[in-house]
Amino acid sequence: MNRIRKGDQVIVIAGADKGKTGEVLRVIGDKVVVQNVRIVKRHTRANPQLNQPGGIVEREAPIHASNVMLLNPATGKGERIGYKVLEDGRKVRVFRSSGEAIEG
Repeated sequence: MNRIRKGDQVIVIAGADKGKTGEVLRVIGDKVVVQNVRIVKRHTRANPQLNQPGGIVEREAPIHASNVMLLNPATGKGERIGYKVLEDGRKVRVFRSSGEAIEG
């Protein structure tokens, strides 16, 4: 079970984009792609077969998962994550500070 999943709201805690928040778009191993974080310029060549124009494209680059924390909507801060097994046998992620389960 991953601590960070697609669709989670996270806050960046280290690096050039420290303090920015966004939604996780993709999880790639131990890295995540966060919306509007770590924007890089990619020079692409035109590809007529894919109907893709050439030029400079801005897109999000991956950031290591250890540099982001899950954002707690109740407090508005990044918080650590733990796990709890419910009575029905499901394993859920919980915030360490409050013990409240994370939906999703």
